[in-house]
Amino acid sequence: MTSINTHIISSFKILLILPDGRIHKLRLGLFDVSFREAPLTATMLAALVPPELKAQIEIVDESIQRIPFHKHYDLVGISCMTGTSTRAYQIADRFRSQGATVVLGGVHVTLLSDEAKQHADAVVIGFSETTWPQLLRDFAQGCLQPVYHTTGPTSLEHLPCPRRDLQRRFGYMLPNTVMVTRGCRGVCDFCTVPAVKFGWQTRPIADVIDEIRKLPSRRFAISDVHLTEDPEYAKEFLHALIPLKTSWGGLASTRIGQDEELLDLMQQSGCKFLLIGFESINHHSLTSIHKGFNKVEQYQEFVNKLHDRRIIIQGCFIFGLDEDDTSIFATTVEMVDTLHIDIPRYAIYTPYPGTRAFERVQAENRLLHTRWEYYDTQHVVFLPKRMSPQELDAGFKWAYQQTYRFPSIVKRTHGSGLNFPITFVGNLAYKLYIRRLLAETQRF
Repeated sequence: MTSINTHIISSFKILLILPDGRIHKLRLGLFDVSFREAPLTATMLAALVPPELKAQIEIVDESIQRIPFHKHYDLVGISCMTGTSTRAYQIADRFRSQGATVVLGGVHVTLLSDEAKQHADAVVIGFSETTWPQLLRDFAQGCLQPVYHTTGPTSLEHLPCPRRDLQRRFGYMLPNTVMVTRGCRGVCDFCTVPAVKFGWQTRPIADVIDEIRKLPSRRFAISDVHLTEDPEYAKEFLHALIPLKTSWGGLASTRIGQDEELLDLMQQSGCKFLLIGFESINHHSLTSIHKGFNKVEQYQEFVNKLHDRRIIIQGCFIFGLDEDDTSIFATTVEMVDTLHIDIPRYAIYTPYPGTRAFERVQAENRLLHTRWEYYDTQHVVFLPKRMSPQELDAGFKWAYQQTYRFPSIVKRTHGSGLNFPITFVGNLAYKLYIRRLLAETQRF
């Protein structure tokens, strides 16, 4: 257990860490390049450091970098999700043993703060716009508190630009990421976003446009869980984005298919790809997870509308829902080919702590364990209702293998035209991921 500073610090060294999330990446010589967009957490935390503290700040994303355990830091901040929390605790314990003060935050810490406290000198619960600067000032004054808690939404006006200059150069396929809205009004039972109960917020559009103007590239990703939650706000933002002639991608729900004006504005503003949570091809399964607004019979029309506007689809499907039996794998793979989903992504139903799914599966005594490193949607952590855990795992791997065979890739991406580089990189990422998936021996 490290001791807290009891004297005023005039300047100090801060290390911000994102633990390894085992993301899809490409090894280029001695360097790893993430196939994903750059995360915003660490760069935003760096931007929120009060300038009067004159702190030296370093950022490490362990997915593509090594953690410099050999260096001395006064304060180490670690943000984690459930799947990276075990690794986060290992990192925290090691830095504390070396005399650093460690702060833990992130979604998992917000949901299970008592657990996280065992590995930190302080924890941040909730969003960090006000608590993180206050924590750093307290640390500099020698009066760090054990808990910093945001009790509700914080203002998103006049946020500082993320410190993208501190992230590793050439570490991400999409190095520029922007937040426009935060949260979601949905109640999907497996999602941690409604579990933290902080609602949904929008940034002032002028602030967002100003940030995008300052980006070093016209290509960027929008990190929002639900950019189009408020269609009128989304339309106003997209209208403002059109003159910038950008190229962007983000997340959306199938509900956008009901609004032709919104779809047109997406195309006109430079939308090139969208991640869509189709989740299932079974209507009863969709209803059970509170995504009944997904209409299986409308999937093809929806896909056609996006493809007509040259928008690439990364379609997400979940295996292991209560209505699923072993036939779900073949029928989903067939549907993915039929729909021409450009970049399919499969996941295993995962009851994250704090969610309705966790409460229900735990009450039914169906949790296999709470080893958080397996809670990443890629491993079976519960007892399915209509198949064994082994059958779910085998079907998950089989579906990936079938979907990313060369004939399937050609069928799904044929005619992608100018979007071919994006679809090629996306499919390559999953081809590489499948190698790692099949090589993994400890699946349970």
